[in-house]
Amino acid sequence: MDLAPRLQQLQQEIQGDVPCRLLAVSKTVPAERIRAAYALGLHHFGENYLQEALAKMAALADLKISWHFIGRIQRNKTREIARHFDWVESIDRSILVERLDRERAGLPPLQVLIEVAISGEKDKGGCTKEDIFPLAEQIVACDNLRLRGLMALVHPTPGEARKNFAQMREFYEQLRGRFTDQQIDTLSMGTSGDYPEALAHGATEIRLGTALFGGRPKE
Repeated sequence: MDLAPRLQQLQQEIQGDVPCRLLAVSKTVPAERIRAAYALGLHHFGENYLQEALAKMAALADLKISWHFIGRIQRNKTREIARHFDWVESIDRSILVERLDRERAGLPPLQVLIEVAISGEKDKGGCTKEDIFPLAEQIVACDNLRLRGLMALVHPTPGEARKNFAQMREFYEQLRGRFTDQQIDTLSMGTSGDYPEALAHGATEIRLGTALFGGRPKE
């Protein structure tokens, strides 16, 4: 299926009571295909790898794309991430908050999400459940960061995934209740393999790569 009918089908699926943004995960997707997706109305794109993203940003500088960094953050790359992205969705430790805030100085505030290790899998990033609110307090105190919500990758097992989605929705509502003076409006969860369940649990952003662009080459 071509990009246009794929996108139309997905947009029909995500229509519901809770407004939901489709974040196009564009790692390994060439710049010209991103340009085609932009022409169809997609303006938010998520990248996992800094150098790959910077090359695409240069090639697509004429477009008003909102770039989201969604990969694991290495401390030595915080400056480039802070200076070039509009959103960072994978903050999971205090040192990253400090560095991103410092490196973002002089630019519009960076929109950020706290990544939560909700599935308990060691190979996935994210902070512990206990660290969500201390990190949130730290971010809210920053001049150059804006806390917008939470992000997570859930367990691949359907039963565990449902529990994870429900837990994330609970943490999200707690966050909104505690920080009523902040624009906390983003619960990013759900990928190509599990987004219908994420939508059922109130996701306000789903991150879709292969469901939108088709299979990607081996990395």
